[in-house]
Amino acid sequence: MTPDSSATITYPTGAAKWILVATAVSCAVLELIDTTVVNVSLREISGNIGATTTEIAWVITAYSIANVIVIPLSGMLSNLFGRKRYFTGSVLLFTFSSFMCGCSDSLWMLVAWRFVQGIGGGGLLSTAQSIIMDAFPPEERTSGLVVFGLGIILGPSFGPILGGYITDNSSWHWIFFLNVPIGVVAAFLSWKFVADLPGIVKPKIDVLGIVFLAIGIGSLQYILEEGTTADWFSSNDITFFFILAVIGLILFVIRELNTSEPAVNLRLYRNFNLAMGSLMNLIVGIIMTGTLFIFPLFVQVSLGWTATQTGAFMIPGMLVTVVGMVITKKTLEKGVNPKVIILTGLALTSIYLVMLSFSSPDSNAGDFFWPFMIRGVGAILMVMPVLGLATAGLTGKDLAQAVGLSNMLRQLGGALGVALLNIYLSHENAYVRNNMIPFINPYNPVSTDYVNGITQSMAANGYGPDESSQLAWQLTDTALNKQALLVSYNHGFMIVALIMLLAVPLILMIRYKKTAAPVVMTDAH
Repeated sequence: MTPDSSATITYPTGAAKWILVATAVSCAVLELIDTTVVNVSLREISGNIGATTTEIAWVITAYSIANVIVIPLSGMLSNLFGRKRYFTGSVLLFTFSSFMCGCSDSLWMLVAWRFVQGIGGGGLLSTAQSIIMDAFPPEERTSGLVVFGLGIILGPSFGPILGGYITDNSSWHWIFFLNVPIGVVAAFLSWKFVADLPGIVKPKIDVLGIVFLAIGIGSLQYILEEGTTADWFSSNDITFFFILAVIGLILFVIRELNTSEPAVNLRLYRNFNLAMGSLMNLIVGIIMTGTLFIFPLFVQVSLGWTATQTGAFMIPGMLVTVVGMVITKKTLEKGVNPKVIILTGLALTSIYLVMLSFSSPDSNAGDFFWPFMIRGVGAILMVMPVLGLATAGLTGKDLAQAVGLSNMLRQLGGALGVALLNIYLSHENAYVRNNMIPFINPYNPVSTDYVNGITQSMAANGYGPDESSQLAWQLTDTALNKQALLVSYNHGFMIVALIMLLAVPLILMIRYKKTAAPVVMTDAH
């Protein structure tokens, strides 16, 4: 335990406590929503500002790079400026840059302000979590975990829904303008209710550590965001940034372990459970973000759903996380081993993925309803104990540093999950298609009847023999592509479900000692 232990902390009470918690979690959710809200509007934005499909991806990449650089530094910056000033300043920076994003009329103006928005947003997420954790004494910290855990699940989920609705009914500019009134209120409340940590001495600025972190993590995030589009290591840019990422991260680790006042305190990983918790956060990011990314693509490309249909369908599944939240809170407070809860959540999430892997061209919303109910409960059962694990026994500046590290890994996990699934689906789709094509031949009565049926239908509508035949083969090829994609997505769901089993040994390695306070793990050095 550090000198600024829980004994020196004054915990807020009454209305002030819950206003503080509501302010912090709303800022965290706002930041998480903005990681995904733009995705569904890229087509409209690119058409409006005259950008190509490749160029417009920088609107997402710029935000993600700034985000992932600032998140692990938020603990140091909070100590440097004072938590009240840093959090309020981050809210104001995020709000102002959101307004400027909405006013942007060119690609690079929008990209520049998205980068600034990512800097402000990175300061919100981890600082909000440490504020929420410090609002509760250790024996009540489960309540803080519940609130924050719900936020990190609902935030990315609501992003595409909100973005699609605003784009369909107004204009993409309002995706950013909507942040402004919320941000102004949040800035006022944070200045009034957020308190500085007691006994914090301003750290020296570890310039080299910050530079190496920015180079290493920024390059890694760029690779994960742009790798699929650039065809990975066939691109000179990706190869260059990979080398830069490796060099930057090695120098960063060496620097942080050999300076007395590091920007990011990597020595905290001497705590075995903190290391396990951070690794689990990486896995949670891969699973949650990756599978949430693949489902909308699956139903829209393979089953023909609209963006609005997809968003409306996912709402009940997100709301059921409240049920999972109550279940998790009660079981943690009863002293149930967190490993059991995490394993249960892992099992439920695997079941959800296995159920999705049996989808067919006739699948509809009813077929996916219960899998998403199971996902809603399973997600919160995984996330909440992992959050507790990654921050157990820590307070003050150590808590802020641990939160920053675990959140950074979850963000990187999300990017890694999307990148890996993109690679897998691309290769799997080619493999499945190549295996399907031989079945379309003159000796297969099923394919022959299908092509002949379309040819006759085209001829009946006035097309000539050659044109009817050509259209029949084009439509058959389209149907084949659709079937190949469906099979590829099914395989993708199943492979993620199987890969999740690799996390079981990690969970079993967690060291848990039942104490009077729930969700407090042993500090193993």
